[in-house]
Amino acid sequence: MIDIHCHLAFPGLDEIKDKVILESKKSMRAIITCGLSGNYKQTLELAKKYSEFIYASLGIHPEDIINMNDENVEKDLEFIRNNADDIVAVGEIGLDYSWVTDSKKNERCKEIFVKCLDIAKETNLPVILHSRKAEEDVFKIVNESGVKKAVFHHYSGNMTLANQIIENGYYISIPTIIGTSKNLKKIGKNFPLEKLMTETDSPFNSPTKEKTNYPYNVKLTLMEIAELRGIPFETVDAITTDNAIKFFNLA
Repeated sequence: MIDIHCHLAFPGLDEIKDKVILESKKSMRAIITCGLSGNYKQTLELAKKYSEFIYASLGIHPEDIINMNDENVEKDLEFIRNNADDIVAVGEIGLDYSWVTDSKKNERCKEIFVKCLDIAKETNLPVILHSRKAEEDVFKIVNESGVKKAVFHHYSGNMTLANQIIENGYYISIPTIIGTSKNLKKIGKNFPLEKLMTETDSPFNSPTKEKTNYPYNVKLTLMEIAELRGIPFETVDAITTDNAIKFFNLA
């Protein structure tokens, strides 16, 4: 099992972080933890401490951009570029029309998104995409950028676009809340397993009564997909794990 998208450097996990990681190691092959502006160094430190189990990605989240001046954005871009050898992806990056509703701010987000994609191209790294309520624009921008390896994290768009994403060679990552989403269930049931990956987005989006989500809950995503397709859990696990290993070029 691989959780391709979580946030282990998030402050809410500080006191239990190591315990959660050790528990996850019992059943998982790897975790991709996404560093956001303000916790890049902590994210890299986790990947170094738990090498060959935890891998880092770094990006500028669209929600963070609206509170950043140009100087801070450039500092973050430079940090990502300078630490490209220590990460397996650029992300999460993209657009969020649910959170960022001002058109001028969204234009700035698009400009910074393109700069992040440029770094991914320069460094030959895949990208992890955030696209809430902005799926079509994110798809268009990525497609025009020339980036070849992209995964739409926590995809919540329509089925027509989902098909286009797959046809273009990109991937879709299914979160632990698949059980509450009709579209995610359709994707999990009908789309090629070879184009799917799994995630938790922990500590957010808990699928259980607990408020906090954890990487090892990715098993619930795999179980749901297996049940929807009527195939063994082990089959779903093997294929989606292999997808992630190849996509992120894991050791």
